[in-house]
Amino acid sequence: MPRTRDRRGRGMRGPGVLPRQPGVPELPTAKERFDELVLDVVTTIDRRWSDRLGLVEYAVEDAPRIPDDWDSPHVPLSSLVRGTGARPTRLVLFRRPIEHRCETRADLAAMVLTVLVEQVAELLGIDAEEVDPRYRGRPD
Repeated sequence: MPRTRDRRGRGMRGPGVLPRQPGVPELPTAKERFDELVLDVVTTIDRRWSDRLGLVEYAVEDAPRIPDDWDSPHVPLSSLVRGTGARPTRLVLFRRPIEHRCETRADLAAMVLTVLVEQVAELLGIDAEEVDPRYRGRPD
């Protein structure tokens, strides 16, 4: 029997696409794709609501820091800290918990939109449906 490259059934090894420049991945990473999704949604929302939102810093972190005495069975998907005085409002999305709840890229895009719209609605004190017409409610 001739030897094959997939001797132990683990699938293909190495990169799926060889990079043009060594050391630089040819395809975007999961983190880069997530950041791009967030940026697209934030740009749309900020363009529409910038006059009412004021100064808001948007950020993405991999996971929240959960205190030892955390007693909720749910991991937060985002954090909203209202600004005071010269400090801007800070809205942080947690990438890994959001990705964990999604099976496809379409699910991920919908979840990012949902989380951002709900946080902006909370910040503005309006219904989430008013913030973005694409909002359909939380899928889970």
